[in-house]
Amino acid sequence: MKKLTTCMLPLVLALCAPMAAMADLLGKHPYYLHALTDLRAARWMLEHRPGDAAVSGQEDVAITRIDEAINEIKRAAIDDGKDIHDHPAMDAKLDHKGRLHRADELLHKVHDDIAREEDDPMTRGLRDRAVHHVDEAIHATTKAIHDAEHGV
Repeated sequence: MKKLTTCMLPLVLALCAPMAAMADLLGKHPYYLHALTDLRAARWMLEHRPGDAAVSGQEDVAITRIDEAINEIKRAAIDDGKDIHDHPAMDAKLDHKGRLHRADELLHKVHDDIAREEDDPMTRGLRDRAVHHVDEAIHATTKAIHDAEHGV
């Protein structure tokens, strides 16, 4: 019986190794889901912040870019085998004060999350476009913060 167990162990390990590798492949890049959560939170903060028309125009630009980034990240996450309907807990607390600043913080975090190395060549273009949209959203949010602080 001991010989049978000793002979079977390498066979079982050999059969399990590909499954473990597949589990790792499907588990790579969890930051896509975190980025989607943070993008949705940033979008909500921009969309629900009272403000004047000048700031609102920049917020609209940021929201449009966030929507574009969300679409690119969803495609990249699907290509990566992620369940885009899985919504991890938000990384930032939602409060009523300083929503422009909080949205800006979230957008910077999203940039850091998605700008990581991507080993799938098919997903790199999606990631690069998403990073570009997030950078444009950061730029518009920064302008909105400046406009709000200077009463433009």
